[in-house]
Amino acid sequence: MLRGINGQIIFEDREDSIKLLETIKSYRDESGYEIYGYCLMNNHIHLLIKEGREELGTVFRRIGAKYVYWYNRKYSRRGHLFQDRYKSEVIEDDGYLLTVLRYIHQNPLKAGIVKNIEQYPWSSYKEYISKKDICETEFPLRVFSKDSKKAISLFKSYHAKENNDHCLDYEDSFRVNDLEAAEIIKKTANIDNTSKVQNFDKENRNKLIKDFKKKGLSIRQIERLTGISFGVIRKL
Repeated sequence: MLRGINGQIIFEDREDSIKLLETIKSYRDESGYEIYGYCLMNNHIHLLIKEGREELGTVFRRIGAKYVYWYNRKYSRRGHLFQDRYKSEVIEDDGYLLTVLRYIHQNPLKAGIVKNIEQYPWSSYKEYISKKDICETEFPLRVFSKDSKKAISLFKSYHAKENNDHCLDYEDSFRVNDLEAAEIIKKTANIDNTSKVQNFDKENRNKLIKDFKKKGLSIRQIERLTGISFGVIRKL
């Protein structure tokens, strides 16, 4: 999620929204990322993105710099447009992927801007039910069904359900913090330093990683605290 600095509006008109989407599309091949969902609100942006060759920090610097340069020229202004660093969380399973996608698409509905999410022009919802543009829609739809017509029907039904989805803050409500996670790792592995997990033989190391995950630690947390690569942990 990216916000305008001090809550500032970052999309004044249709041209601004088109420019931001064109900017995201223009860097897609160069940076290697994939977009699964988006929603442009008047003062913030939601993106469901899969990291590619470049880390997200670099990706957002590219997108932000190009859009802000264009925006500042158009409106004869100077300085920052976005507030601090982007806010993000990791999606680790298909269920939460769909939750986040619905949360993003329902933003305009819950904000009272539209009465039906199909009416909102600046989200990826329309790419799932009609013609895709910048989004990789196939994978999320396959989670519903391998039959494309059935998948779209189930996708629509899922988005029509009333819910209490809360994303970005969601992880904090059931995940342990890093201090607690470190203690869990030490106790489970019977070690005094979390990085010592790397010293275990492969079989025992892999068993420990699975145990950490079962106890509520996220993939990024395990990576951060043990030094074991994200790819190895995700594969397990």
